[in-house]
Amino acid sequence: MIINKNVSRDDIADTLNKEFGFSRKECLDIVNDIIEIIIEGLQLNGIIKIHNFGTFKIKRKKSRIGRNPKTKKEVIIEDRNVITFKASKNILKFINNLNNND
Repeated sequence: MIINKNVSRDDIADTLNKEFGFSRKECLDIVNDIIEIIIEGLQLNGIIKIHNFGTFKIKRKKSRIGRNPKTKKEVIIEDRNVITFKASKNILKFINNLNNND
């Protein structure tokens, strides 16, 4: 399987379809359900851990002064929530082994 830089829900569903033989609609439903579980977990708890994959976490960013790079005009960036992702040790180990084998 060759993956581009960007992966859509359809790409994941197609891969599941080819790998496991479920219908394309079933695969898309599975992908959508997984994404919904992640979103609901973040809404309810502010964090969701996926074993051997990583942790999604909501963090609060304070307001600050930013600058438009084109006009150099300063603007206030309001405080907001952002989602961070920290990869598990297993994923990091796998990625680092890929880079070492080049």
